[in-house]
Amino acid sequence: MSKVSDFQKTNIKTIGVVGLGLIGGSFAKAFRLNTKAKMLGYDTNKSVCELATLDGTLDGILTKENISECDLIIPALYNQAIIDFVRDNAPYIKKGAIVIDTGGLKRRVCKECFEIAREHGFTFVGGHPMAGKKFSGYNYSTGTLFRDAYMIIITEDLNDTKLQNHIRDIMSPCRFANITVCSSEKHDKMIAFTSEMPHIVSNAYIKSPTAKEHLGFSAGSYKDMTRVAWLNEDMWTEIFLENKDNLIFELDEIIKYLGEYKKALEEGDAEYLRQILHDGKVAKEEVDGI
Repeated sequence: MSKVSDFQKTNIKTIGVVGLGLIGGSFAKAFRLNTKAKMLGYDTNKSVCELATLDGTLDGILTKENISECDLIIPALYNQAIIDFVRDNAPYIKKGAIVIDTGGLKRRVCKECFEIAREHGFTFVGGHPMAGKKFSGYNYSTGTLFRDAYMIIITEDLNDTKLQNHIRDIMSPCRFANITVCSSEKHDKMIAFTSEMPHIVSNAYIKSPTAKEHLGFSAGSYKDMTRVAWLNEDMWTEIFLENKDNLIFELDEIIKYLGEYKKALEEGDAEYLRQILHDGKVAKEEVDGI
């Protein structure tokens, strides 16, 4: 990984962050904490902009009039809003600037924004920081949210190692543990399994009427299973529907395996139950390299 000092090589002087929630606010604070770049930001909530200015995170409000100053722009928005922002502001973004989004899915965002960026002479890079918290909003953002987390990036040319290394240097102040490069198709397939499925399973699991009686009977397993049941339903509805092909595949897989456990229990088949439990343990060992 690049060192924080490598940011100086990028010649990024001004950064604009659009959407000052948990993710956008944390990017702004990380760059403020670890660089001397000028920070501009915008949020539809004016009080958030005022707070980010008063606490020293922002040097000013990002507008159509000053967006052309930005060498780096980070739209930290929902997927459709990212596309809308890039399309609407493309004429004002200076040639050679880098735009890195933070959305949870990449196929549609990258397809549309790569084309817009080509037409207007700036570079769009799909990005997805694998970090978060239970609560959202600027008040929960921190300059260390991304420390030791993973970041996924998608460049239009997956063989463009020069640009990919440039992005690593740009992101170095955030102190990610690793930056993974992949295609938008691979990203969305993997995210359906690693992120979307845990949210669906957790959200379904907590709906059991037994959950209301858990106090005094639950420990780590319950906490692990229910942590992401508390979610932003508007954001996740958009994400699930956009990635429904990959998500339906994963749902079919888990429903198939859950059916096996149910069958073994219904039939009282101890040997079959033991075997499928063993298969799951072996699968975990193989995944973790044990």
